[in-house]
Amino acid sequence: MGRNNTQFFQVVKEQQYDVETILRDVYAALKEKGYNPINQIVGYIMSGDPTYITSYNGARSLIMKVERDEILEVLFENYIDTRLK
Repeated sequence: MGRNNTQFFQVVKEQQYDVETILRDVYAALKEKGYNPINQIVGYIMSGDPTYITSYNGARSLIMKVERDEILEVLFENYIDTRLK
């Protein structure tokens, strides 16, 4: 190959995770395991301790794919959209 050939390099972006979908899946996993999902999710958001979230169905690794402030933002947006508008 000569020096005039261009090689292409494509960066594969990490999959974007939808916070709402993650919360739905985490909520379902917590409920299935018999936990109070609201209490567990609040505990996680407040402390940052992932052990509040069960590892059942990959819920713990899922919730750790998004930042806690992103979770709060989605929760507040949904609350405001459904309650205050």
